Amino acid sequence: MPTFEEIAAFITEKPLATAVIAVLTLAGLGLAFLVLRVVWRATAWLVARYVAPRPIEDLLTIVAASIATGVSAQGMWRFSGDVLGLDGPLRLLLFAFIEVAIITSAVRARRNMRENYSAGIDGIAVWALTCLTAVLSSMDARSLPEAIFRLAAPLVAAWLWERGMAIERHRIRGTGRINWRLTPERLLVRLGLAEVSDRTASEVDAHRRLTRVALAAKRAKALRESGGSERKMRAALAKLDKAMDQAVEHTGLAVDQARQEALLAQIAALYNTSALIDAAPRVPWEPDPDHQPVPARPALPPALAELVDEEDEDVDVLDATPQVVDTAQRAALMRAARAYWDRQIAKGIVPRTVDIAQEIGISLATAREYRALWKLEPRAHALIEALFHQHGIVDTGAFPAIADDGRVLTKS
Repeated sequence: MPTFEEIAAFITEKPLATAVIAVLTLAGLGLAFLVLRVVWRATAWLVARYVAPRPIEDLLTIVAASIATGVSAQGMWRFSGDVLGLDGPLRLLLFAFIEVAIITSAVRARRNMRENYSAGIDGIAVWALTCLTAVLSSMDARSLPEAIFRLAAPLVAAWLWERGMAIERHRIRGTGRINWRLTPERLLVRLGLAEVSDRTASEVDAHRRLTRVALAAKRAKALRESGGSERKMRAALAKLDKAMDQAVEHTGLAVDQARQEALLAQIAALYNTSALIDAAPRVPWEPDPDHQPVPARPALPPALAELVDEEDEDVDVLDATPQVVDTAQRAALMRAARAYWDRQIAKGIVPRTVDIAQEIGISLATAREYRALWKLEPRAHALIEALFHQHGIVDTGAFPAIADDGRVLTKS
């Protein structure tokens, strides 16, 4: 580097050359300033247009993939010189043709994904070309660790590209990831250590205690109907009594009307399980009956039309039957009413409330209570359903059943 004295001597000896050099220096500085300004504005525009809207993970993906692609290109540079024998400008032009093809296929795959929601053949080409450049660059390695490294670098770049594509694909389609069947949450629910809903601990405990009562009642009823031994009946009734005691103590069943209704609903569902055999649900692919013309119902027989006009359930009847106080007499009347009910059901007749009251000699309120319980049993329910489907009549306790031939089955 010249000293200050040498520079001063050059300016003194050659002032014209010094002036030209100064002008050229100022022009170069001005040109460099303009170039830097253009580059700065272009960089700011590119950052604002393409970098700022992207999340940080996409930017890191692009940076890491670029580094991995550079490592792969450096391996291809050595391969083209050592194996292919390329040198000079020819080597500079041809060494990275596979990397350029990978980038081109990746851009095309992203465009296809945005337009057709699938990377298509270009996505497969990215992986195929990546494997090709990884193998070729590792063939010129000087050691096993170098070969492994050159194999891994292009695959890392392809994997980062694939993950970026997957995230954007989910964002465009509006879909999420797959739901694994084995997760910690599912295992905890399976083991009974977690709850799938947002119920509180008290609600879960109350539901389980009510379910125990309903199941115990169903077990006792099944034993009684099947003629179980006295020992099994005593055990079933003891279990039912214990479950009921715990439910009353811990759930407030005696005063909570909502839980009383929930218990009765569970018992009704458990008692009438066999009615599911006769259920006839609508076929889902059939036309909606609400949008179809309603066919005219068949005319009712005269006897049935007369019964329909009667509204004996709503008429205030003076009940002269004396109130039964004795428990034994009340049980005897209930057994007699049950026997009458079973005989009529066996004949295909659903007795009316007034039929039961007149036949047994009990009040209408008691007969209505008995009938409300017994009509939920499978055989009676099937007869009432036949009446509804054939003639569109809803059972209110005032109408009898109808035989298959259309005859009105009146009271006996």
